[in-house]
Amino acid sequence: MSIEVISHWHWWILAVVLVILEVFAPGAFFLWLGISAGVVGTLVFLIPAVDWEYQVLMFSLLSVVSIIVWRRYFRTLPGDTDQPMLNRRGEQYVGRLFTLTEPVVNGVGKITVDDSTWKIHGEDCPAGTRVEVTGVEGTILKVALKTDVNNG
Repeated sequence: MSIEVISHWHWWILAVVLVILEVFAPGAFFLWLGISAGVVGTLVFLIPAVDWEYQVLMFSLLSVVSIIVWRRYFRTLPGDTDQPMLNRRGEQYVGRLFTLTEPVVNGVGKITVDDSTWKIHGEDCPAGTRVEVTGVEGTILKVALKTDVNNG
């Protein structure tokens, strides 16, 4: 039993299929497999005498190396964005002042921020008190009483 010759067309078709898979399952995984298949296809086009075993070995090595290099590079990206707090909504409120619409009782209360209601932890105080958000713990805002009214 013998394996048919794997030509450059097989690798290029595999590359296209893998890149299409990347479109439907994004994550930069299939993309690098597709690029590896394209590179192997190009090498087989340039050097047609390469045995299928070496072709598969080249594809495997290129795939593993390209994914490892991409993941290391991706981790070192600074992540610059025009909205750095987009997925950390609570952190964007740290340092802001709010007026309580409901009292804080037993250290727990709620404030309305824009169109959202947030659970808060802080000192007990009546409605109408000005508080400053000092931190975030999960989905709970930590607040402190704001005593200096001239600052806010």
